[in-house]
Amino acid sequence: MQRIITYTIKPEDSGIPILTFLRKNGFSKHILTTMKRADHAILLNGEPAFARTLLNEHDVLRILVPEETGPEEPIIPVKIPLNILYEDEDILVLNKPADMPVHPSAGNYENTLANGVAWYYKQQGKTFVYRCINRLDRDTTGVLVLAKNPLSGALLSAQMKQRQIRRTYLALTDGIPPEKGTISAPIARMDDSVITREVNFEKGETAVTHYERLAVSNGYSLVELHLDTGRTHQIRVHMKYIGCPLPGDFLYHPFFDKIKRQALHSFQLEFTHPITGKPLCFLAPVPEDFQKAF
Repeated sequence: MQRIITYTIKPEDSGIPILTFLRKNGFSKHILTTMKRADHAILLNGEPAFARTLLNEHDVLRILVPEETGPEEPIIPVKIPLNILYEDEDILVLNKPADMPVHPSAGNYENTLANGVAWYYKQQGKTFVYRCINRLDRDTTGVLVLAKNPLSGALLSAQMKQRQIRRTYLALTDGIPPEKGTISAPIARMDDSVITREVNFEKGETAVTHYERLAVSNGYSLVELHLDTGRTHQIRVHMKYIGCPLPGDFLYHPFFDKIKRQALHSFQLEFTHPITGKPLCFLAPVPEDFQKAF
């Protein structure tokens, strides 16, 4: 979505060119290029300005961040209910249910979170580009954040790469792990599968999971987990690796007497707001099927 941001120049930014200021505030080369093609993308004290124009203290800099749709196939809007935890001009925070892919893919063109979000914004008459920052597996529930414009997307993606977005997961495990620990075991795709992953110390990519056992009931454990990396199926593979797989996991532990999908929930997400810089923390309530399984 197109976004207009207004900055009041502080003393520490006085005397620097607008271009330097924008780069300092996370404007990527791609965003700056799209701004060149937009009318009046830069206004300084109400007047058109150039990238090399020097800033002064108390100047008011108005920046238009244009939206630019890519060559990708448009996402089909489908009326799917959304559980919105928070929304402003820059981010949309959702509580994703089970049995819902995050992105369209082969065989899943109209039943994904992206389809529901596309419908949500179509009803408002707004341009929509899908930017999901923290992805969840189809049957993993819980909180995730979408960026609503190119700048918030670039800044949140940078936070993710720099491990500044803290993700807290809850899982049920079949078995009782140690009270706490760190699993550092590389993960790779299995040779005979395009989906299934495994711990593989020869071919795998670095993967680190920290866990803490919170409670035990009838041979099952409630575990809190934090990730240093974001490999596909990381928690599911790592917990199986230490002998405590997640019940209901059709790939790694297909036992469905407790729960009909993998017992994994994205409980909490902490990050810095990409534009305001304020610390944010969002919680997604634990689903009923998860609670009943323990």
